[in-house]
Amino acid sequence: MAETAAPAKEHAEKPASPKLLEGGQLVDHRDGRDVVLKLRGVRTQFGDNIIHDNLDFDVFRGEIVGLVGGSGTGKSVLLRTIIGLNGHTKGTIEMLGVDISTLHGQAERAMQARTGVQFQDGALFSSLSVTDNIIVPVREHVGLEEQTMRDIAALKVAMVGLPPDAGDKKPSELSGGMRKRASLARALALDPDLLFLDEPTAGLDPIGAAHYDELVKDLNKSLGVTILMVTHDLDSLYAVCDRIAVLLDKRVVVGTIDELLGFDHPWVQEYFRGPRGRAAAKQQE
Repeated sequence: MAETAAPAKEHAEKPASPKLLEGGQLVDHRDGRDVVLKLRGVRTQFGDNIIHDNLDFDVFRGEIVGLVGGSGTGKSVLLRTIIGLNGHTKGTIEMLGVDISTLHGQAERAMQARTGVQFQDGALFSSLSVTDNIIVPVREHVGLEEQTMRDIAALKVAMVGLPPDAGDKKPSELSGGMRKRASLARALALDPDLLFLDEPTAGLDPIGAAHYDELVKDLNKSLGVTILMVTHDLDSLYAVCDRIAVLLDKRVVVGTIDELLGFDHPWVQEYFRGPRGRAAAKQQE
């Protein structure tokens, strides 16, 4: 009687899940630093569609972390969940040592004052000047005298590299790159401990994107602000980020570029070792 051949596997086996350290790390980089953003066992979902599950993620004080992932991995969903615009159905998110699910009323407002957000489209009020856009969070959270708030706005305009007269202009009167900087100025209005950037270089030409990357690095160094940046820009990842968080299989893997280059996962290898990844690496040599 002829031997029966073993049935062929219908699907290729998925790569084994990595054995990660605390906070999704490939290698421990804490080095005594405070954890200013801590996610443990986080699940996000829409109806029955689970976007992230059992996700752990740490961001340390003073670092710049890039958040990347393939299409549909929920980069913006995770960012919006962290800043409280989306809810999570499981797990905890601690920001600056406080579980954000416990924040209500004045405590929630106080936490908002310690964070800044630059949305991808800028989210500036079209009817207000740049100065008045920057003043909005100052008036809401601090309520200083009008001239003092305008002085703060002028300082932020200069801080992000805009000319002084940009403060008098409406967003529609600015170039795309200037609108990005105006939005960043508003995000910095209250001198936040944590700064969240959503695709900050999207839509910029290579020169404008490179200048923006330099600005982000300078702000991180001069202000000590911790930055989490959602991006797909490989040049920014190489030029700016201390570590990179990669969304994979509903979880996150965090490491330096060198650590991720040694991580055996098809998407990671294709992303960082593909033509665009090699070009970005060569540019930084």
